[in-house]
Amino acid sequence: MSAIYLLLPISLLVALAFLAAFIWAVRSGQYEDTCTPALRILTDDPPGNRPRKQLSPRSNATTSAHER
Repeated sequence: MSAIYLLLPISLLVALAFLAAFIWAVRSGQYEDTCTPALRILTDDPPGNRPRKQLSPRSNATTSAHER
């Protein structure tokens, strides 16, 4: 029974902390646009932002005929 006196206030404090974090996230606009991030993976990167493949001089000589 004495554990309840300790755990109940701690659980209420944790619940209030999560509620405060949720309210802060809603007010700061974290949930404004929920559709665009899911669709962003489907769009192509602009040509300037694509990483280039760096080939060493050795890698060109060691490629087999079927890879060319």
